[in-house]
Amino acid sequence: MAKKHEDGGIVLSALEEDLLTAIRGHQDGIYGLDLLGQINTANEKLKRRQIGVGSLYPALKRMETQGLVKARWGEDDDSGGARRRYYNITGLGSSALEDTWLYRQQLGAPWNLAFKGISRLAGW
Repeated sequence: MAKKHEDGGIVLSALEEDLLTAIRGHQDGIYGLDLLGQINTANEKLKRRQIGVGSLYPALKRMETQGLVKARWGEDDDSGGARRRYYNITGLGSSALEDTWLYRQQLGAPWNLAFKGISRLAGW
């Protein structure tokens, strides 16, 4: 769960950072199972532990309550499945993610090159 610094800034958990990073790349929003697939595909490539639905949706709900993401219902699914809930990053979520990335830059020189590349890709 995201915690607050004494100065009011938000400290993200690793899962929250991953979710916000993935959501940020989708201007029109991304629904939960697509988000899960995107993160688990990246985790598989890096031989990291997979996350499950039981971790995803509670984290998204907490993040929505904290104002880091905004959720909306999509249109009825033509395939007869459940309606999809789409997630977008909020201004607060973007700010918390940027603060986290800036913090990581301060951790040392090896990170600086990676984050310069991320910053260029993100248009900062």
